[in-house]
Amino acid sequence: MATDCTTYTYKTVGDCAIKADVYPPCVGERPSPVIVYLHGGCLIYGSRKGIHPVQCELYRRAGYAVVSIDYRLAPESKLPDIVQDLDDAFRWVHDAGPGLCGVDPRRLAVVGHSAGGYLALLAGCRVVPRPRAIVAFYGYGDIVGDWYSRPDPFYCRQGLVSEEESGRGTAGPAVSEPYEGRGKDRFYLYCRQRGLWPLEVGGRDPAQDPGFFVPYCPLRNVAADYPPTLLLHGDRDSDVPYEQSVLMARELARMQVPHELVTLPGKEHGFDGDMQAPWMKVTFGKVLDFLAINAEPRLSEDKSSRIRTIR
Repeated sequence: MATDCTTYTYKTVGDCAIKADVYPPCVGERPSPVIVYLHGGCLIYGSRKGIHPVQCELYRRAGYAVVSIDYRLAPESKLPDIVQDLDDAFRWVHDAGPGLCGVDPRRLAVVGHSAGGYLALLAGCRVVPRPRAIVAFYGYGDIVGDWYSRPDPFYCRQGLVSEEESGRGTAGPAVSEPYEGRGKDRFYLYCRQRGLWPLEVGGRDPAQDPGFFVPYCPLRNVAADYPPTLLLHGDRDSDVPYEQSVLMARELARMQVPHELVTLPGKEHGFDGDMQAPWMKVTFGKVLDFLAINAEPRLSEDKSSRIRTIR
């Protein structure tokens, strides 16, 4: 399977070089439509290398260039900085992408998984110009709900992580890729056991400053011009509640935004890890179909005719 890509530094902050890997399309015309891929990892871990190779290849075979980006990671960097990187990455694709990568930014979609799904949904509220389409695998639209701002029962059943074990007090430089010895291996578990994720990632206490988080909650910022959106979620997700995609779908419907909710019965977080499973091939086919329908510029149409839910 081809994994050829070209790596660019799209932004530098101090000593932190923030990079993007660009995978060219296997087929199709140039300039090509483009997918901006946002990795998961609870905004604390992960990197642009986390894109599933089979999924990347399928996007490329469908004629898309894929731009997989890094962004600064928490807790060394806080939510405003992370979101600024999101804005700047899209700006870089629009400004530099045609010349460097042969992409057509007018035909841009965004795909994200978990925290990357959250950022993909957030892109629909703030990136200018808006993406043509959004695909969020087990993403979330509310970062200060009880699921994130209170101790989580699922994680509390695991061994309690002390503050020392979590690496919370370990200072380090701003990073956009994890490195060996960073000392944050159990930090996410610590945050979920104590309901501290919004504080540690956002840098503000949602109980004392709830207004700070409003611009960072896609659920609270859906407008009529929000891009067509595909939500995929397992209804047994023990990390990001399935309800997060249900709530987002309801808000999209209320604002008459074209959307689809694909519910995976009995499936957990990260259900798409096995791309060889027959049911997953069918599911990913829905992703490619959604992008083919929505990622291309088209004349205005009756949006309500394309609002549906798949179960």
